[in-house]
Amino acid sequence: MVPFSFAGEEWLLLASGGLFWPRENALLVADLHLEKGSFFARIGQMIPPYDSRETLERIALAVGQSGARRVFCLGDSFHDNAGAQRLEPHAAGMLAALTRATDWVWITGNHDEGLRPGQGGTLVSEIKTGGVILRHHARRGETAPELSGHFHPRLRLSVRGRNIVRPCAVASENRLVLPAFGAFTGGMDAADPAILSALQPARRIRALLATKGKVAEFPLWAAA
Repeated sequence: MVPFSFAGEEWLLLASGGLFWPRENALLVADLHLEKGSFFARIGQMIPPYDSRETLERIALAVGQSGARRVFCLGDSFHDNAGAQRLEPHAAGMLAALTRATDWVWITGNHDEGLRPGQGGTLVSEIKTGGVILRHHARRGETAPELSGHFHPRLRLSVRGRNIVRPCAVASENRLVLPAFGAFTGGMDAADPAILSALQPARRIRALLATKGKVAEFPLWAAA
């Protein structure tokens, strides 16, 4: 976990793509897309059905590392509205244990906007806590501090002659888009116009990448 400043306070960015909020003792994760593998299996694309296990193991590790007592899932936690019912027993048990051990909040997204209570925790469309709005999709024109997901931002880098792609967060002055946390998720270029547009108004927008000991910043856009 590496510290950085955002919206006037300190946060810790995890290499896994999660975000720890010390003041609220909360872990924030976005776009888990649980049961994406089983969704594709239903339409004939047979892939190993263990993506939910891997994602939940990563959350359990992040909770253990941070000591978080609260967990906020910023939408698209399940790949579709029926995903919760498809969890195999082992993954379902892992999820039940996590939601019992923490104050767990599900924020609905475009993939799971019809999600119903029943998998533990609290279900909301968005929430404001500690002066920060938590929602799935960044709202263009928002001026209050905001955390969101939805876009699965990734940063493309050239390192020693090799091109690599890494999930990253994207931030303006007081708004932050988290990378997808799920084990089976794709991504969008961090500088995609859709992301830059969603974070307006802004003076500058940058990608944030957790490295050894610090958060590296990469400029993406600046006002003229």
